[in-house]
Amino acid sequence: MAIVTFVSYDGEEHQVPVEAGQSLMQIATNNAVPGIDGDCGGEAACGTCHVMVDPQWSEQVGRSGPGEEEMLAMHPERQPTSRLSCQMTATELWDGLIVELPEYQL
Repeated sequence: MAIVTFVSYDGEEHQVPVEAGQSLMQIATNNAVPGIDGDCGGEAACGTCHVMVDPQWSEQVGRSGPGEEEMLAMHPERQPTSRLSCQMTATELWDGLIVELPEYQL
């Protein structure tokens, strides 16, 4: 089973198993990862599931879409590899993926 590591802004790591087909937000909330709220339930409408993908993984997880870009543009901690985790569908190929969490969500 693939494992994804969520790194909080203070450096605390949370390693969680990946369930292929679920969004990264669902995986985080199902495993009580602090800092991923998902207030809109995965509709890319709130920005409370913002993550920064490790640059080594950015091509493998893909780029953000137009609606996602719109939401990310409002986030003060946006980075070039920022994504909304609700828009990232997990695969078994994500074993070792590292994402960082911002200090604050929208």
